[in-house]
Amino acid sequence: MQEAQNLPFPYNNQNFCRYEPIEKRIEHAKVLIVNDLLRYESDLSELAKSEWNGTAESKLRFERKISGMACDNIAKNVIRLVQQPKTLTVHLSEIAEAAKSFNPDAIVMSGTLSDFDYYNQNHLAKFGEFIRKTKIPVLAICGAHQLVGMSFGAELKTLDLQNPAEKRSDRVVEYQYRFIKIIEDADPIFAGIANQESGIWQEYTVQDDILRVWQNHGLQVEGVPAGFKLLATSYLCKNQMMVKNSDGQMIYAVQFHLEKSFEDWSKNPTRWQHPNESRDGRILFENFLKLALTKKGR
Repeated sequence: MQEAQNLPFPYNNQNFCRYEPIEKRIEHAKVLIVNDLLRYESDLSELAKSEWNGTAESKLRFERKISGMACDNIAKNVIRLVQQPKTLTVHLSEIAEAAKSFNPDAIVMSGTLSDFDYYNQNHLAKFGEFIRKTKIPVLAICGAHQLVGMSFGAELKTLDLQNPAEKRSDRVVEYQYRFIKIIEDADPIFAGIANQESGIWQEYTVQDDILRVWQNHGLQVEGVPAGFKLLATSYLCKNQMMVKNSDGQMIYAVQFHLEKSFEDWSKNPTRWQHPNESRDGRILFENFLKLALTKKGR
């Protein structure tokens, strides 16, 4: 009888994989979900109205379709992780008023599709004023990561370091699952990495400080804005993850789509580990909610 050989799973070379149920370890969370995409003509800048003349409605229709999927993915993360969740979804232009009336434990902001010079600049200015002052914990995803960077003085570049306005098409992009490198694993968002027996993170994360996350972007935040600390990086995009944890604020901004993890998890009927390595994003999402609740004293 031929001796069984180990299967080539990443790092561990084990001939088994771990079953992975999802536990709702958070009792309560009240989350404001922010749709950062464009909806109506009133959301557009004069530049967009000029350049999109004749095609604006079809572009806005597509943005509304994408925004529905993006915000739904965020809501599903909250529902899957929290026993008694409460969410409210609002548009970027409504964030200040909604934060005041809804009084959330945390704010989670969606990605974007169009360049920000196509946005109503009053909406961006209003958001900038809000994000620089808010004490509500914020998780900013992909385009929202870029929007936060801009609001704190950073510039945006394409992945090959061009001015976005000068290279609207044929951009270098990061797409699909990619590996990124954690450079500050002591940050509480990475709780459990130092404990190799925790069983929370993948072997590649515990051993080499690597995350496997979904990417879909062609722009990046250049450098790290003042007051923020870089947490993770990659070859094409140096600022993959950053945090501001000062002045009473807690803002985590991620270039990747950590909210997509549950979308992929739901497509896996077996729940076994080796086809389900998208869970890194879900762990980050859960850790953010825990930190947000701790900050609010819940």
